Amino acid sequence: MPIPAEFPAFLATKRDDAVDRGPTTLRAADLPDAEVAIRVDWSSINYKDALATIPKGQVAQVSPLVPGIDLAGEVVEGDQAGTEVLVTGYDLGVAHHGGWARYARVPASWVVPLPDGLTTRQAMVLGTAGLTAGLSIHALEQHGLTPDQGPVLVLGASGGVGSTAVGALATAGYEVHAATGKAEEHEYLRGLGAAEILDRDEVTAESKRPLESQRWAAAVDPIGGAGTAFALRTTKYGGAVAVSGLTAGTALDTTVLPFILRGVSLLGIDSVNASAEIRQTVWARLATGLRPRGLDDAIAREVDLDGIEPVLDALLRGEAVGRTVVRL
Repeated sequence: MPIPAEFPAFLATKRDDAVDRGPTTLRAADLPDAEVAIRVDWSSINYKDALATIPKGQVAQVSPLVPGIDLAGEVVEGDQAGTEVLVTGYDLGVAHHGGWARYARVPASWVVPLPDGLTTRQAMVLGTAGLTAGLSIHALEQHGLTPDQGPVLVLGASGGVGSTAVGALATAGYEVHAATGKAEEHEYLRGLGAAEILDRDEVTAESKRPLESQRWAAAVDPIGGAGTAFALRTTKYGGAVAVSGLTAGTALDTTVLPFILRGVSLLGIDSVNASAEIRQTVWARLATGLRPRGLDDAIAREVDLDGIEPVLDALLRGEAVGRTVVRL
């Protein structure tokens, strides 16, 4: 089935010191040349998407740009026509038109078959945030983490990566301690499987102590900054911290002591350029043994193209909770 003459999309266009953004209509000729054409059923809204739609976000590399750093739908042109697939990362929604359009064209190397056990909507409830959470847990387990070693700390737990990590770790049998600055979300996190809740002030407070009491077998850290330093100085001997984000800043105020006296490891998690092999492995796990609690209801809310802008603003203010999926 060919791409129709016109289809709905959300476009961000840089004009001097501003960005015009909102729903529009595109044509097939507006899409980049690539091997695979996809009818997009669902996308999602991420912090990176919000940065791509503001003048100083330093994310968008082309203008105009269809944002949306992930998508799921059915192939309509190419060798895989008729199959359901998902795409996350690479240049999608950054230097290449992304998921906030009814149709997309992408390189074949970016495409991942939809794993058994997930619908296209569920895949985008997970989306880039879910893949990042899954990569974090997978890396920690490759490092040796098992449920019997003690609690796992999740920073930024009410956000997209954090909430998915809480639910996935709980499914896998871990004791999860979740940190959040949103007191009103404690019950939400307990519903996802958190055994204990920490206040954000505790995990971001300044400390002159390079090491503190050993509390966690490992930590999932999608925020960076002071939280990373806290996780490093409180993780148990031989544990690891998987860091994937920078919403709390890029600076890291720590010492070498967690690394040389406790053997703690800092694992960098990159979901943008992860190999096709690791993507397929982690997606298969997210559909089964790491399938998060709350996947079908608690984690995500749903908007159409007209509902995107308020979510972008909430993300930039730090007020978003869980995930938001975009219905195309």
